[in-house]
Amino acid sequence: MKDIKFTVYLSILILLVSCSSPTEEGNKTVKKNSKEGTDVRVKDKPVILFFGNSITAGYGIDPENAFSSLIQERLDSLKYNYLVINAGLSGETTASGFSRVSWVLKTIPEVFVLELGANDGLRGIDVNETRKNLKLIIQKVKEVNPDAKILLAGMEVPPSMGEDYAGPFRKIFPEVSEAEEVSLIPFILDKVAGEADLNLPDGIHPTEEGHQIVAETVWTYLKPLLKK
Repeated sequence: MKDIKFTVYLSILILLVSCSSPTEEGNKTVKKNSKEGTDVRVKDKPVILFFGNSITAGYGIDPENAFSSLIQERLDSLKYNYLVINAGLSGETTASGFSRVSWVLKTIPEVFVLELGANDGLRGIDVNETRKNLKLIIQKVKEVNPDAKILLAGMEVPPSMGEDYAGPFRKIFPEVSEAEEVSLIPFILDKVAGEADLNLPDGIHPTEEGHQIVAETVWTYLKPLLKK
């Protein structure tokens, strides 16, 4: 059973890489929530900015059911005064993320959730390169808002990638978290990856129920960073 789950998980990573262009769902969410060139933190509410790949973008489902939207619902219900912006882009690597982050940071975040690395892993990109790019993205956020709370979402690659690569890759996220002094979600797809009933009929992307579990995981580590 464990081998089957890892096979399904590998399929998830494969599609993350294959979806190399922006999804309609992800674009709609960003366009709806963000104001290019304005400081949403000042004009509206403090911003929680989710920056990642197709997991964040909510590939294959209605954006309103993606985990970031579920986080917004919870914030509203608990009377936290924050605006969530979904800046997920399918196929994003840490390198392309670093190239894009300056534009995204035209909206200044109070909290920045960084969910990148899965596509690097499947492509076998040098772990030193992935580590460097994650650090550069975090440092860019700190330049824009030195007081920003940053939450890094951990990722893993399956053993089929080989332990010589999977081991060092697994260590990237806690190492970056410690070096840059940011918070860490150990594994954002915990309890979802490899579970057929929590993925869409293609057996690859999380269903709405899967996103609910991801939202619970994210909330556990996000809540301590928030001010009510």
